[in-house]
Amino acid sequence: MSTLSLVLLIGSLTSLVLLASYLDAKFQWRLNDWMNGECSNPFVKSVTDKQQQRLEEKDAQIKTLMARIETLETIVTEPAYELNKKINALK
Repeated sequence: MSTLSLVLLIGSLTSLVLLASYLDAKFQWRLNDWMNGECSNPFVKSVTDKQQQRLEEKDAQIKTLMARIETLETIVTEPAYELNKKINALK
């Protein structure tokens, strides 16, 4: 092979890999996984959709737990609760 052919071959392969990486990052097409033989169809988003659903479920659970914590904080910081606690301590 001549030098020009070698440079063009390496340049085109590098461009292909960079383009696939860009499309993976931009559209989650999983082209690099497909080229490595890790998936049969690069356009199926089954894994990323499941991960997104799990993240949404965790976010919803965190919001409900934060609401419960805020409710408990309001109960504990009420003056009547502190007074009742002091009365019970005197008994």
